[in-house]
Amino acid sequence: MTGRSDPSVPSTPEAGTPPLPDEFAFIRRHFLALAGPAALGLADDAAIFTPEPGRELVIAADAMVEGVHFLSDDPPDTIGRKLLRANLSDIAAMGARPFGWLLTLACPGRAADPRFSEAWFSAFADGLAEDQRLFGLSLLGGDTTSTQGPLVLSLTILGDVAPGQALRRNGARDGDGLWVTGTIGDGALGLKVLLGDLPDQNGWLAGRYRLPSPRLGLHLAGIAHAAMDVSDGLVQDAGHLARESGLSVTIDADAVPLSAAAKAAGSREDLLALCLTGGDDYELLLAVPDNQARTLQTQCAAANVPVTRIGRFNAGAGEVHVSRADGTVFPLERQGWSHF
Repeated sequence: MTGRSDPSVPSTPEAGTPPLPDEFAFIRRHFLALAGPAALGLADDAAIFTPEPGRELVIAADAMVEGVHFLSDDPPDTIGRKLLRANLSDIAAMGARPFGWLLTLACPGRAADPRFSEAWFSAFADGLAEDQRLFGLSLLGGDTTSTQGPLVLSLTILGDVAPGQALRRNGARDGDGLWVTGTIGDGALGLKVLLGDLPDQNGWLAGRYRLPSPRLGLHLAGIAHAAMDVSDGLVQDAGHLARESGLSVTIDADAVPLSAAAKAAGSREDLLALCLTGGDDYELLLAVPDNQARTLQTQCAAANVPVTRIGRFNAGAGEVHVSRADGTVFPLERQGWSHF
């Protein structure tokens, strides 16, 4: 893990040792404890590891930008954990298991933004350490640099999967049911809560926005034909599955599962469009044939993960149809989040 020097980050060398360049002292203070053996003490430009025999590598990357993916006053420990969990969700969607990650950190200098103090980065690293223990992986390396803009974080996750068992987006088949884990809309509603626009009696919605739950450990190979996680909105991401598979998909808006906290935040009619399109859920969307539905439910129940059938794939050219239980069209102004 290397970086360009930021003169606002002080160096604190051990007694009797030459002072380290600022960025290396910064890395040692906050990130060395997160490194596994493959990271080589974060002293080199790359990690060295040997993949487990008979496994295929799975690699994904996501970035988060202050003011876009998290709020400036979010607790630093939750920012790091959300970044890691968003990437873990991509690994879960492939049916893989994680083992390591790389971090790129572009931070305003302390002179430009005094929020980013030693205490801030200590809390940021503590949150990452907590999730490393929870999910069983370690830091492999990365890069640090300074920026004149907002805080920008990028994480690359590495995992592995049995050969030929990775779930793809393009495998859905005509007649497959569309299933989703957990509840939908909590992340989008949680952002509304933190902006002061909605009530949140027990903090559930804000917690779901700040700390999603990646659905790791579900053994879905041979059960699901296709999968992806919901990051940009359920309707939009279901459309991705349909288009990549050369199909269309119909979503029953009344079947989409909402949490008790979401239902308490306002009427279902008022909130449903936001829940369907808001994103930040990090639940799994699955294309599952009817003859595997019971097996899917059993697998998810064993992992204590709720799962709900919310639609069906059918012949077509990538259309997404959202309807009510009575067959009427559910109107939407947009399908989800776009970065462009």
